[in-house]
Amino acid sequence: MTHTPLVAALDIGGTKIAGALVDADGRLLARARRPTPAREDGDTVMGAVREVLRDLGASPLWGRVDAVGIGSAGPVDASTGTVSPVNVPGWRDYPLVARVREATGGLPVELIGDGVAITAAEHWQGAARGHDNALCMVVSTGVGGGLVLGGRLHPGPTGNAGHIGHISVDLDGDPCPCGARGCVERIASGPNIARRALAAGWRPGPDGDASAAAVAAAARCGDPVARASFERAAQALAAGIAATAALVEIDVAVVGGGVGKAGEVLFTPLRKALADYATLSFVRRLTVVPARMGTDAGLVGAAAAALTGRTAGV
Repeated sequence: MTHTPLVAALDIGGTKIAGALVDADGRLLARARRPTPAREDGDTVMGAVREVLRDLGASPLWGRVDAVGIGSAGPVDASTGTVSPVNVPGWRDYPLVARVREATGGLPVELIGDGVAITAAEHWQGAARGHDNALCMVVSTGVGGGLVLGGRLHPGPTGNAGHIGHISVDLDGDPCPCGARGCVERIASGPNIARRALAAGWRPGPDGDASAAAVAAAARCGDPVARASFERAAQALAAGIAATAALVEIDVAVVGGGVGKAGEVLFTPLRKALADYATLSFVRRLTVVPARMGTDAGLVGAAAAALTGRTAGV
């Protein structure tokens, strides 16, 4: 019996490294996961990636794998196969593609940014399906994004196009780890939502949970400080989305990630703020919708990159 080939997908972020074996329909057939040792040296981080690949390699399905797709926190440089994630200091110009190729016995490897990976997934199977021009975002520990233009994924020369998290929306704002000031990520990411709420007087409940999810729960219960922190995040996201729409004429913005799970605590002020920023005639019909792909979006999108590369003969 002939079995169709599979691809291995890696989703590498500041808190976790996930892996899966994925078929041509986007089904995840085997999984592995490790926490990201983000504060350790680069080789230690790569060790966790190798452990994920080792776990996938133990699957009886591994023999059908003919390519690897990676969606990594960025910036990435697909042209050189290197990554320099803002939230993984040990990786600066790290040769991730070469290391993964070595670890998998020379399999072809496709690298894209994590925001681009999520965009690929949402356009293939999720909320951006059927849209020719879209921005898809992940709002979580960081803020990333990717673009679909003219019906096709648009990663850009290095794989970072659509990286909305590092658009500056507050010219005199707080310094961002990327080196700029007032970035969307510095205002709208989960840790910064929680940081701002704590600084303004919000206090966690008896369980001590001081995460953005806890701030969202407090906001849903009417806590004014928690609500204000989410409103500020929504304003930053709206400014970044409107700027992107003015540049490339997207008609939908898809928002996912852990912060996106806050629901209307985020989306109600986001839509309200977007109306204040997206005022030009050609962007007024821009809509904002929640992502549909959930926590598997990065893996599905990384698989899509590998499948596309395989089809192209890369």
